[in-house]
Amino acid sequence: MTRPVPGQIPSVNVLGGALSPCSTEPLTGFWRDGCCNTGPMDRGTHTVCAVMSAGFLAFSKERGNDLSTPRPEFGFPGLKPGDRWCLCAGRWAEALAAGMAPPVVLESTHHATLAVVSLEDLKANAIASRA
Repeated sequence: MTRPVPGQIPSVNVLGGALSPCSTEPLTGFWRDGCCNTGPMDRGTHTVCAVMSAGFLAFSKERGNDLSTPRPEFGFPGLKPGDRWCLCAGRWAEALAAGMAPPVVLESTHHATLAVVSLEDLKANAIASRA
């Protein structure tokens, strides 16, 4: 776990334990700390650690958020299927409603997600954390 940033909400996952890292390659998180941490500055609530799928990446692009195209000017490598990324809780909920939700890693999904998505829905779409 990384050092907290001022204003960050405590790093607790949806299961009540310590928030595990989501990804360092590509480096994710609102603060690009590898974790799905959040706080008042994170207006998008980038708290769901999701494993990208081709279907979700196409869905997100169709909805106006192209996550697959590299944007080097922003230090963004572009995502590919299998990459882990801290998604906005609202986008994940939107994808769930459309039947396009990518799998989630519960241990790496911030508890703030529960204000937007139910634990039941997250568990139904969960995959095992990497060892």
